[in-house]
Amino acid sequence: MNEKSLYMETILIVDDEKNYLVILEALLAPEGYEIITEDDALNALRLIRETDLDLVITDMKMAGMDGMELLEEAKKIDPGLPVIIMTAYGTIEMAVEAMKKRAYDYITKPFRNEELKLTIKKALELYRLRKENRLLSEALSDRYRYGNIIGKSKPMLKIYDMIGKVAQSRASVMIIGPSGTGKELIAKAIHYDSPRKNRPFISINCGALTETLLESELFGHERGAFTGAIAMKKGRFELADEGTLFLDEVGAMSPSLQVKLLRVLQEMEFERVGGTKTIEVDVRILSASNRKLEEQVDRGIFREDLFYRLNVVQIEVPPLKNRIDDIPFLVAHFVEKFQPSKKRKIQLSPEVWKALYSYNWPGNIRELENTIERALVMSSNETITPADLPDYLVKKKEERIDLDKVVPRTLKLAEALKQIEGKLIVRALRSSNDVQSKAAEMLGISRRVMHYKMRKYGMLR
Repeated sequence: MNEKSLYMETILIVDDEKNYLVILEALLAPEGYEIITEDDALNALRLIRETDLDLVITDMKMAGMDGMELLEEAKKIDPGLPVIIMTAYGTIEMAVEAMKKRAYDYITKPFRNEELKLTIKKALELYRLRKENRLLSEALSDRYRYGNIIGKSKPMLKIYDMIGKVAQSRASVMIIGPSGTGKELIAKAIHYDSPRKNRPFISINCGALTETLLESELFGHERGAFTGAIAMKKGRFELADEGTLFLDEVGAMSPSLQVKLLRVLQEMEFERVGGTKTIEVDVRILSASNRKLEEQVDRGIFREDLFYRLNVVQIEVPPLKNRIDDIPFLVAHFVEKFQPSKKRKIQLSPEVWKALYSYNWPGNIRELENTIERALVMSSNETITPADLPDYLVKKKEERIDLDKVVPRTLKLAEALKQIEGKLIVRALRSSNDVQSKAAEMLGISRRVMHYKMRKYGMLR
């Protein structure tokens, strides 16, 4: 998998005749592919090593390394990468040799546009299906997890690194991220990788209780402290003694309760509601919020001193749309969790994979989990198809663009594509304050492709 934030296949076209590069890019870019062109086979080989490609189209006759040699070297780097050979000097013997060396197809010039498009589409579908189902199979037996956290994308690897560092300390950790991203799983991973792992992990959702109930749940109460308090009750702080207390949605806590919490964090002592006895505890605090608490501090809603007590280390959990490389592993986990029969070897059709990658996932991992559970219920065989997904996941809204406003009528196709692409890159760089990785994410391309495009249009010195 790569860093693309949208599911867009990347095709490398190699030909020392630059006219063909322009023709093929103009033909294929409107189909929604990310196109990289190269007129030197040795440079193309470097791109194959460094770039996450989905398909290579190469001419046979080229100066230096020819297409057959490039095919052989490409297969050494990625045996599954489809390579289409093109030539104006085709013979049956040459075609047979190319297929023996595992070329996906062998096409003669001049080619028919629609036939080439169909060949490319089939090659990409086969490669994508093999890759995704291989990842699905591998993930079932070799999960990329930290505790129960699943994923190996760059954002998650960074989080694993932070978990490993903070787990051994007593520092308070604030976990920030949208609902459904697994903040409590990260809190548990910190606890169970810490010296406190054999002591209690106690959690409480501060946004789910009224102020009175939350105070009682946190600090406990004495018998008769209020109507209905028929017996003494220990609070979460007492229950978490020598362990970890996880305060979920801490930003929902009232101002008066924030004052009491601050005192406990400073002194590690408190009294139960209705009581006078001071209780001392040793508790590590982890907290979480789906809101940016810095903004609440600026607005006077959340105490600044409490924020700094809780926010010694901050871990930001990305939404699922920013870590789509983890989708195959999450899918594998949910398939294993929900499939009615463990004997079923579940696969996903190419259309389903595309839908999962293209969707924005406002409900994050929780929504993906519900989607996979539903698909397994609806599916009657071993392959999940679009019919097994919710309608909103597979139906796309029609997008209308006033072409005359975007592209002058006088421009040829290749010039128009170049101009539009250049403007999109400049806009993304401006929006990201010239941070290339962020600009690439906004455009739905990898950083390597972004770098290639900038070099192509003279944006790099």
